[in-house]
Amino acid sequence: MSTNFIGLDKAKTEKLASALNELLANYQIFYMNVRGYHWNIKGDSFFELHAKFEELYNDLLEKIDEVAERILTLGHRPAHAYSTYIELSSVPERKDVSDGKEAVGHITDSFAKLIGKQRELLAMAGDADDEGTVALMSDYISQQEKTVWMYRSYLGK
Repeated sequence: MSTNFIGLDKAKTEKLASALNELLANYQIFYMNVRGYHWNIKGDSFFELHAKFEELYNDLLEKIDEVAERILTLGHRPAHAYSTYIELSSVPERKDVSDGKEAVGHITDSFAKLIGKQRELLAMAGDADDEGTVALMSDYISQQEKTVWMYRSYLGK
């Protein structure tokens, strides 16, 4: 077995880095969607949702940086072009959403995709003995599960 500079199997970290780049793409598209919701939201819940969306996009931006740095830590290059993000993301690009409930619905759908990908990464990282990625994914999943519950409660679900 050939290992990289942090002692992990090179073949397994290459697969992990590829999956992390896919996650990064999903985060980037989700981030831009939430920025758009923040800018374009209208209606009775404007003040509440405007602030909530800002809180969310700041959190997403932090996670984008952490995922990119994890890819670098594994010895690989993070994707950094929006054309690549569009190609890799399963979170669809959303344009001109101004309705609060529609935006929150898209947010919960996007989190469902992210959580699913993070669970896959959690299993892959465990198989590769990559505790750094395991810890990152575990933290994201537990935090986002609670966030989804809160957004779903806003929708009355």
